[in-house]
Amino acid sequence: MLVGLDRLPRLPALTNRLARTRLGVLAHPASVDRGIDHIGDVLARLGVKPSLFLGPEHGYGGEEQYMVGVPDARDARTGAPIVSLYGDKFEDLSPRPEHLAAIDLLLIDLADVGARYYTFVWTALLAVRAAAKAGVPVILLDRPNPISGSERAVEGRTQRPGFLSFVGLEPMPIRHGLTPGEIVALFAGRDGLPLGDALSIVAIEGWDREGYADAWDRPFVMPSPNMPTAETAIVYPGGCLLEGTNLSEGRGTTRPFEIVGAPWIDGHALARDLRATGLTGFVPRPLTFRPTFHKFAGEICGGVQIHVTDRSAFRPVAVYVALVALARRQNTERFAFRTDLYEYIDTIPAFDLLMGADECRRAIEAHRDARSIAEAASNPDPEWPDVMHEARTALGKAAI
Repeated sequence: MLVGLDRLPRLPALTNRLARTRLGVLAHPASVDRGIDHIGDVLARLGVKPSLFLGPEHGYGGEEQYMVGVPDARDARTGAPIVSLYGDKFEDLSPRPEHLAAIDLLLIDLADVGARYYTFVWTALLAVRAAAKAGVPVILLDRPNPISGSERAVEGRTQRPGFLSFVGLEPMPIRHGLTPGEIVALFAGRDGLPLGDALSIVAIEGWDREGYADAWDRPFVMPSPNMPTAETAIVYPGGCLLEGTNLSEGRGTTRPFEIVGAPWIDGHALARDLRATGLTGFVPRPLTFRPTFHKFAGEICGGVQIHVTDRSAFRPVAVYVALVALARRQNTERFAFRTDLYEYIDTIPAFDLLMGADECRRAIEAHRDARSIAEAASNPDPEWPDVMHEARTALGKAAI
């Protein structure tokens, strides 16, 4: 399999174009080729010296935790400025006119993990929109979906009107089955941008859409500080929902999103109740843990670790929705849904933004059956396969 960055040295006309222009590069730590060389090193070997680097959430170097503003910096090798596209305001998420005035072409290479909450694809889309407005063409180097691009792997409904945000800038299921290039091409095409002109995409070659990241014959490079392994990505479409609650999602442990709990949680009871739902493809293992930072830092928590045993049967959204419902039932006084500022919005509970609607939270608060809540939340909209086809067609129009 060759991702977009792997193919770049094999496209001499394109690399010559990059070398002759004032180039901006939007990338992060997982922007590597099959030899695990970063895009900065790949471009240097090709004689390309960018004029500007841009970094998404967590930063160009990936140093910052989530929802932490990233300061601007300079690239040690080239001396070029590194501009953060993640700050205190929603407006900080897009390149400013002065950034785009300094370049003639924008190159984007950002890895995704297959869940609509993961913000890198939305940073890419916002950059494409800003660049188009400024008359700057964009070339995107595509990467595969590490948790399968199969239509059978889709999970979760698209957001309802009023629930779009930076953890879901456009309507799509929680687990979407698309690549970054397909997502950006889909919505850029709907914007009316000329695909192949305003936006070109170096497509993936040789990707089996049914496969997961461990079938790629290349190491998994963590794209953000709490996405250390391919196994983390598999649970993440469900595990990220915990950000909308006061349960620990395992930040501050070595297995974020797999480990879940709180000081008041009885892990054995939670594991028993999860097994009783009849959801399959995983084993909930009771445990205690002490996070080193973030929620309950330094406190002993009870909870479970979710061990995926059958990927084809495991439905992360369903499992973690059931987990939230069962955890709340253990202690309704101490459990809480998050209501403070979350990804620039404080008027809608974070859990609702992540789910894309408020029905799931309301059902949990009404003490409805955990399995029925999970099923309702995880079933995808029936028209999504048609949208996936639309996305692939859009990428085809933009493909190099």
